[in-house]
Amino acid sequence: MKTAAVFLIDGFEETEALTTVDILRRGGVVVTTVSLMNGQEVISKHKIHVKADAMFDAVKNEKFDMIILPGGTLEIANHLGLRELIQKYNAEGKLIGAICAAPAALGKAGILHGITAVCYPGLEKHLEGAVIGKNIVETDGHITTAKGPAVTPFFALKLLEILEGKAMADEVAEAFLIPLVYRR
Repeated sequence: MKTAAVFLIDGFEETEALTTVDILRRGGVVVTTVSLMNGQEVISKHKIHVKADAMFDAVKNEKFDMIILPGGTLEIANHLGLRELIQKYNAEGKLIGAICAAPAALGKAGILHGITAVCYPGLEKHLEGAVIGKNIVETDGHITTAKGPAVTPFFALKLLEILEGKAMADEVAEAFLIPLVYRR
């Protein structure tokens, strides 16, 4: 069974975080939501209070198959512990996903040099060293990035495909009522 951690910080984009968790769990991935705050409660960009499954310090040494960063705020790029974890996962070639403003954390961690990546339009300057991609979701090696809230289902389905295979991603997409034409 594959595992993933989704990191939450105050101001996170709820669509990007919770839709990703939903789609991955529908596909059988064990997802742990992780608070980067001082407590388990994290407040989203639109003031929705979410209780994370765990605190960062409690899980930072766990071996997840993938770490995922939803956007909504550039503050996620300033969490030093998360930056070190990103660098560690990158050095080990482990799977990393980031959407919207969150790819800035990958840029700040110095792991995007020569990697094709995307982010929320206008934030490209934060993707230090990246080759700016043209697609709404880009996967380059072990790093997957996406542009923003509206493309979250496609981002999450790509992550699911990477973790559990194309057949599972297609099954979840169909149940999620995403027409085949939009999945290719």
